[in-house]
Amino acid sequence: DERILLERQNSRPISDYMKAKFEEDAQRHWDLFYKRNCERFFKNRYWTTREFEELAEKIEGKSLLEIGCGVGNLIYPLVEEGFFSKIYACDFSPRAINLVKSHSRYDPSLITAFQADLTETGALSAVIKEPVDIVTMVFVLSAINPEKFKSVIQNLLPIVRAGTIVLFRDYGLYDMTQLRFKPGHKIADKYYVRQDGTRSYFFTIEELKSLFEREGFTEISNNYVHRRTVNKKESISVPRIFIQAKFVKR
Repeated sequence: DERILLERQNSRPISDYMKAKFEEDAQRHWDLFYKRNCERFFKNRYWTTREFEELAEKIEGKSLLEIGCGVGNLIYPLVEEGFFSKIYACDFSPRAINLVKSHSRYDPSLITAFQADLTETGALSAVIKEPVDIVTMVFVLSAINPEKFKSVIQNLLPIVRAGTIVLFRDYGLYDMTQLRFKPGHKIADKYYVRQDGTRSYFFTIEELKSLFEREGFTEISNNYVHRRTVNKKESISVPRIFIQAKFVKR
């Protein structure tokens, strides 16, 4: 039972000192993550146009902001297809941005890649001067301290307009990766630290809806997605729970 597994995680709480330390060292942990994994760890996200058809619509002058772009695995398949006239891509990790810029398809006239701390006021509007048509947030919000979620969404407001769509996918409550955390990894409710110091939050659809609607977005869709991660080599099939959602700016 999921609740019994989650209850066990409370048996060894993390000290306030260590919680503060994980927050303070957040950027360093993500930089080290990209140093270890470089581009090898990530597959290009060709599934995004299947799940989010808005990305593949041919519209003159269409613009995209990808938040938490990592090494560019979402944007470069879109560049190949020529779906956008302008792409902004930001990440907390300077190393990730350097990897985006070193890609053979990086074209500064099409792509603006920049480092940003999404919890700092003006992090996006300092670079983006015109509202974008689409914002993607794919496995990024979960890596941020939940106390700062509101600041992240508020940072979108200066760079969106009425009709801008946010495409969201992230970890859902009771995902197998949440249930597998051992005692000593839980920071707060639904919020954990991994072995490598990076952190992860697990969402409910209700809290996600509330988070966006409070800042002037309307829910288009917002659902739990059940998938299986299959490793044929090791004969492992693991059930996964994600949240997939779309919100439009009013």
